[in-house]
Amino acid sequence: MSDFADRYGPWALVAGASDGVGSAMAEELARRGLNVVLLARRQEVLDEVAAGITAHTGAQTRTLAIDLAAPAAAGEVIAATEDLEIGFLVYCAGADPNFQPFLSSPLSDAESLVQRNCLVPMQLCHHYAQPMVERGRGGIVIFGSGAGFAGGPNMVAYGASKAFDMVFAEALWTELQPSGVDVLGLILGKTDTPALRKLEHERGQIPSPEDAPPGAAAVDDVVAAAFANLTEGPTCLVGPEIQAAAQLMASVSRNDAVRFIAQAVTSAMGAN
Repeated sequence: MSDFADRYGPWALVAGASDGVGSAMAEELARRGLNVVLLARRQEVLDEVAAGITAHTGAQTRTLAIDLAAPAAAGEVIAATEDLEIGFLVYCAGADPNFQPFLSSPLSDAESLVQRNCLVPMQLCHHYAQPMVERGRGGIVIFGSGAGFAGGPNMVAYGASKAFDMVFAEALWTELQPSGVDVLGLILGKTDTPALRKLEHERGQIPSPEDAPPGAAAVDDVVAAAFANLTEGPTCLVGPEIQAAAQLMASVSRNDAVRFIAQAVTSAMGAN
């Protein structure tokens, strides 16, 4: 693992590190020899994750309890890490916990999603990638979603923000890869996270938040795909279901893709 640490260390910054894929990514980075900055909203949960990582790996940790939907979030993160050499950036914050029609929710909900999913990752990449380029090494992983393939109901701002994330990662790869900085857009489908379990339980799709949602990819598989494809950017579709969906979308017109997404969402909601 020393080669990994030499290429991407000494510190990694993981946004969305309080649970699910984010905390698993942080622990794997620590296992590979990097110290980790854990970034999310809930200080108590971050402290628990940090303690577990240190106990399991011996890595140093730093926690940042910052709401990434706040206008000054990126500046706070940058100020809190100015004494660290960040060689690896993971951005997996930005799930939509509401899944509601655009007009039924306050505009501020959509604005928060755009802030968290588009502006902040762009701002952080602009700051941390420059020293990576100067060093000739580093890594960036930006998590996207199949929701960004085409527009669909109940995820208007979310789907649009994830389309931004996907194209942003691809474009960044074209610019940074020649400088020795690896960029990967990791596109997820349905993934077994605490947030998804909570949502599907509330919608009556699983009997308990302790149950795995049917058809959801395991977090360990997502993390494994991230590291297996880190140098194979710009984009990795995780799992056979999302790969099949991408092939279907590519085989039909944009209009038909939107209709397909709308029908799939309506069918899923009708199953409640």
